[in-house]
Amino acid sequence: MLCVGGIHGNEPAGVKALQRVFDYLKKNEIPMRGTLVGLSGNIRALEVGARFIDRDLNRAWKPMRMEKLDILNDGCAETLEQRELLGAIRDAVNGQQGPFFFMDLHTSSAEGEPFACIGDTLRNRRFARSFRVPIILGLEEQLEGALLEHLNNAGMITMGFEGGQHDAESSIDNHEAAVWRALAGARCIRERDCPKAKEADQLLRKSCNGLPQWLGVRYRHAVTAKDGFAMRPGYRNFRQLQAGEVVADDSERGGIPANYKARILLPLYQGKGTDGFFLALDIHPAWLAISRWMRRLRLDRLVHFLPGVRRVQGGHGQKALHIDRRVARWFLIEIFHLLGFRKRRIHGEHFLVERRKFDLKGPPRIKL
Repeated sequence: MLCVGGIHGNEPAGVKALQRVFDYLKKNEIPMRGTLVGLSGNIRALEVGARFIDRDLNRAWKPMRMEKLDILNDGCAETLEQRELLGAIRDAVNGQQGPFFFMDLHTSSAEGEPFACIGDTLRNRRFARSFRVPIILGLEEQLEGALLEHLNNAGMITMGFEGGQHDAESSIDNHEAAVWRALAGARCIRERDCPKAKEADQLLRKSCNGLPQWLGVRYRHAVTAKDGFAMRPGYRNFRQLQAGEVVADDSERGGIPANYKARILLPLYQGKGTDGFFLALDIHPAWLAISRWMRRLRLDRLVHFLPGVRRVQGGHGQKALHIDRRVARWFLIEIFHLLGFRKRRIHGEHFLVERRKFDLKGPPRIKL
């Protein structure tokens, strides 16, 4: 079990929570099956309490950059951090037997209940089900270069966990609870040996009472420094929005409305960041059952026969599908999500999807 806290330097709650877990394990001599490794993500940014020094460390894990990381010399503080963090992850993984689990611990500038994010593989879903918090699917489709996706593509079972608002003491509590639940869900500890694991389940269940368990992200509002973006006050994670409700402003467009009725996630109330807000829709559990059945039957092997769909070569040798939306019109994203594909790029009426790696089974070894 590998956990990273503070990959953004203004999010120290995960680091503090991990220290609590290690202290408790040592003091109470809890029997462990496997290994727990905790890492501080961006040490230089954590020291000054900034999201990052030169660039966002959690957007730096793109395949092309990773190929040259060992020799990259761009004078960027996060390049040094990334090499050090990758080296520590490699040291933790090398020589160990799996399965390997990874948790990325985050907080947000807005208030709200804790929640988890996963890449939508059946392996990740099985792990996530033991957490009594909302599980968000599709967030990684909206972001490029996240550490979570990099390790998921390497074959780890992964989860991002949002503990709450940056400076709230409850965020540390939520992160600590998440780590205990992760250790129990991965069968590294037994609940009967560790009262903290049972307490964690109760804390997380109580904090998210009444929220749906599964949601899917459908929209990301990207921002740049020159936009003058400003969220309107009072928005918190999971607040239900009405279609057309104005949630933010910028210097060019003025009021920015929600495109449709949805729940808002991660509204931006801090200086640094390129994600203004996300919109998510509730997912009925029946669709997850249908998706699981479709994937186990490997129906993804037949979709290239659909009108407007053809096979192409994706990035770095990955198999992909090219879709012409002028021909294939109906519920495209929904259908491909059910089958385990993720959206990669959109160009006008055309877009590319790729099958997620290690959906049903992990690799024999992790290569980083």
